[in-house]
Amino acid sequence: MPLPTETGQAHFETIYREEAARVLATLIRLLGSFDLAEEVTQEAFTIALQQWPIEGLPANPRAWLISTARHKALDLIRRRASFADKQTELVHFLLPCEHEAPAQEAAMLQAEQPIEDDLLRLIFTCCHPALSQETQVALTLRTLCSLDTEQIARAFLVPVATMQQRIVRAKQKIRDAGIPYRVPSHGDLPQRISAVALTVYLVFNEGYTHNNREFAAEAIRLARLLHRLMPAEAELTGLLALLLLQDSRAAARLSTEGDLVLLQEQDRSLWNRTQIDEGLVLVEEALRQGPPGPYALQSAIAALHAQAQTASATDWPQIAALYTLLYRQQATPIIELNRAAAIAMAYGEEAGLRLLAEIEERGDLKCYGHFYAAKGELLRRLNRRDEAAAAYERALGLVCSKEEQRFLRKRLAELE
Repeated sequence: MPLPTETGQAHFETIYREEAARVLATLIRLLGSFDLAEEVTQEAFTIALQQWPIEGLPANPRAWLISTARHKALDLIRRRASFADKQTELVHFLLPCEHEAPAQEAAMLQAEQPIEDDLLRLIFTCCHPALSQETQVALTLRTLCSLDTEQIARAFLVPVATMQQRIVRAKQKIRDAGIPYRVPSHGDLPQRISAVALTVYLVFNEGYTHNNREFAAEAIRLARLLHRLMPAEAELTGLLALLLLQDSRAAARLSTEGDLVLLQEQDRSLWNRTQIDEGLVLVEEALRQGPPGPYALQSAIAALHAQAQTASATDWPQIAALYTLLYRQQATPIIELNRAAAIAMAYGEEAGLRLLAEIEERGDLKCYGHFYAAKGELLRRLNRRDEAAAAYERALGLVCSKEEQRFLRKRLAELE
């Protein structure tokens, strides 16, 4: 039965959000080509957008989309001379779909799921150890998590053009090396945990920073599944704890006007106590499970914030010490920046500014707006107004979030 236009559009959008990544990943595995899979996935959804409002939703939309996309791939391969040398192999692979009923397709998909959740299974699949971890994560974020190249480049602090080249080279390597896209066995999962956890963390970070609640919620859901899959892994326990504790502050992070509110200035009664209580239990569990890794340490820092009744009661010396431990494990500029901010809170703005000066001299964060925002904040507290304004101006030219831009303009207005 045809669907009313508005209802059909709503169903289509829901199915697109829930199924696009899963359809694409299945087609990548079947076709062995990212580019071809992306092209026919888009074509299948375009056809669905035209047909479903008239003919009604199919019984199994995902199977319908995969079957339609496979047929489109077969048509494209037949038409393109450049694919001539691969035509025999791919046509042989694709032809069975012409005789498969949707029910058979659905049964085939169901049988391919040794990991409970489709999307998590596909993330494990894409985090192939033949690629560098950074490439695994970038490719997975682009292909399966619906982040565009600009968002991924922002997460890795590299220019968009650089990230585009990395993703293209990764696709070429997979194609040229014939890397198979099959679900890893349980024995292969541990070596992929690090990349999978980083992928989930970056999806959350993108959602939290840019107030995309859908991204943040999906990342927490995936983190729960990871923890359930490997409950003895301290880093996965720490990851879930970290995301819950950070997300617990979401309602207080923006004012009613949509302006960014710093952690120290937030109304703590708006923090989600259910998430905090769950997160604190998980932090203790992660610390008991073994020597704390980066996620366990970050969750411990988040726990100290969550336990403080007021901003002034925050145990900044302990937070600074935890950041020092974290920096010894992961000597990244971002962690160095966070450590400098914590030291400023614990031991004074001048101490923090000295560490920021070292980072600035190296140029590691010259394109990172949060660095200049942090510098401006410390200078403002010291009443070094002109220097603070210059730092805020620099930050304003680098941040992308509208909430952060409004916050910086407000700070600049206060300095005039």
